[in-house]
Amino acid sequence: MLKRELIDTAEIDDVETLELYSHGRDFMIVLGRNELMSTRMRFSEEQLAELTLQRLAKENPRILIGGYGMGFTYRMALSKAGARAEIVVAEISDKIIEWAQGPMAELTGDSLNDPRLDLKICDVAALIDDANDDTCAKYDAILLDVDNGPDGLVRWENNRLYSRTGLAKARDALKPGGILAVWSAAPDPAFRKRLKDAGLDVEERKVRSRPNNKGAHHVIWFAQKA
Repeated sequence: MLKRELIDTAEIDDVETLELYSHGRDFMIVLGRNELMSTRMRFSEEQLAELTLQRLAKENPRILIGGYGMGFTYRMALSKAGARAEIVVAEISDKIIEWAQGPMAELTGDSLNDPRLDLKICDVAALIDDANDDTCAKYDAILLDVDNGPDGLVRWENNRLYSRTGLAKARDALKPGGILAVWSAAPDPAFRKRLKDAGLDVEERKVRSRPNNKGAHHVIWFAQKA
């Protein structure tokens, strides 16, 4: 029987430790007892991008993705967006990008060299704050997958993203008709209400973690600005 093998660790804000494991040909990123993502269960993260772009129906959108992770959402966005799209990816840890270019290089391919990518090692909340300035460009879509749901699991500071103030900032960082899409491992009625209270039109979609209707049920909220 194959055993999980620890490949490397990444310190987040000197408080939390992410661990990268291999299991045969698969990889997983773990925080404590929580498996945040794995190469075996990628479908819902890919759907975060695909379903958002379907709803936008815009060939060359400007997209902000919060959390690179294993790159599933980002690479799906690349495959569905036009040649002149702009995809800004905010990843808090440069070690995550090192893993993408090192142990998981076969998975990553040459996607990090795509000219549509603007990779920033920073807190996605800072980029949302910047877009609230009228002198800065806004986004057609903001895709958030930085925790296992709308609570600060990986970083306590992430809670501000899901607060009423944070959701209002995300709304104001969007262009008219823009979409805030948030991935979650489970439903959260209180969060859905906060999205509606922010004046967004909300659709909640259940998506399997694996294709062919297999794996755990995950949730994506699509919150559209009027």
